[in-house]
Amino acid sequence: MTVTLVLGMDIGGTSSRALVADVEGHVRGAGQAGGGNPISRGLAGITAIRDALRAATAGVDPADIKAAVFGLAGGEVAMRTPEIVQALETGWRQAGLLCTPAMVSDVTLAYVSGTDAADGTVVVSGTGAVAAAIRDRTVMRAADGHGWLLGDHGSGFWIGREAVRAVLITLDRDGSLSELNRQVLRDLGVPDADRLAGGRTLTNAIIETAHRIPPPELARLAPLVLTAADGGDQEATLITRRAADHLTASVNVIRQPGATSPIVLGGSLLTTPNPLSRALRTSLGRTWPDTKISTSGEGAAAAAWLASRHLPDISALASRQLYTRLLTTKGS
Repeated sequence: MTVTLVLGMDIGGTSSRALVADVEGHVRGAGQAGGGNPISRGLAGITAIRDALRAATAGVDPADIKAAVFGLAGGEVAMRTPEIVQALETGWRQAGLLCTPAMVSDVTLAYVSGTDAADGTVVVSGTGAVAAAIRDRTVMRAADGHGWLLGDHGSGFWIGREAVRAVLITLDRDGSLSELNRQVLRDLGVPDADRLAGGRTLTNAIIETAHRIPPPELARLAPLVLTAADGGDQEATLITRRAADHLTASVNVIRQPGATSPIVLGGSLLTTPNPLSRALRTSLGRTWPDTKISTSGEGAAAAAWLASRHLPDISALASRQLYTRLLTTKGS
C-alpha cells in the first residue's frame, strides 16, 4: 500500500542525522553518520550525508517520500557553492529520492525543534554562536555567527580561547597555576607545567601548541570551564558570566524590548543544565520576563515536520498533531 512519507535531515559539523516519518507521526526510519557540514569538512562530508540517508531509507520505498527538508550548518553559503549543490543532488538521487529537498539553516531547525510558534527568537551556542529573529519559521535577522576569527562571542570556541588566555595571563603575572589552568594544559597536551617552569618557556610552549590546533577545536575546553564554574572556580565563573553577557547582547540586537514571543536555546552548551545555560536564562528572563524560554530538540524531526508543510493536502490540525508526535513525544 502506498504511504506518504517525509524526510528530515540535520547536517552538522559533528554528526548528520536523518529521519523518515509518515504523516501520522510514526518514525519509519532513522540514520546517523559523521559530520556532514560541507563548509568545515568539504566534499568529504557528503559521504556522511549519503550514509545517513541510506540508513534512514533502508526499510522504506524512497518513492513514497513526497517531501524532504535538509537543515545545513552554514546553509546559505553552502547552497551558493555549485560543487556542494551537485554533490548533495547526487547523494539524494543515489538514495532514490524523487522529490527535491528544500534547504534551511541549522539555526532554523534549532528554533523549530524548540517551539511550534511561527515567530520568536533563537540563540545558539555550540562550537560557534549566533542569535536570530525568526518570522514564519524563517531567519529574518541574525546577530553574530561570524565564525571564530570575527565573532562567535559566547561560543564553545570563545570559552576555550578565554581559558587558554587565562593561563597566559596568570603566567605573565608570575602567578601560581590553578587546577583549571592545569586541566587546560593537560587537555592541550602541553608538557608538564612544573618541568617547564621558569622564564617564558611554558608560555612559549602554550602559544606554539595552541597555534597548531585548528581554532574551532578549542571548543573542547568549554566543558572543563563549565564544570569548574559549577565547582565554584572564580576564574571559570567569570568566563562563564562573560559568555552569557555576550549571548545576551546578541539577542538584544535582534529582539525588541517588551517582546513576548518565545526564545529557544540551542547548541550543545545551552541545551543541558550548566552554569552558562542557567546564567543566560536568568539574564534573558530579566530583560523579557513574560517570555517562555525553551530548549531545542531533535533537529532531524524538526526538518521532517517542516517537510510535511510542503505537502499539498495536510491540514493545519494534522500538521499540529504531527508536530506534537514528532517533537514532543519524539515519535513514540
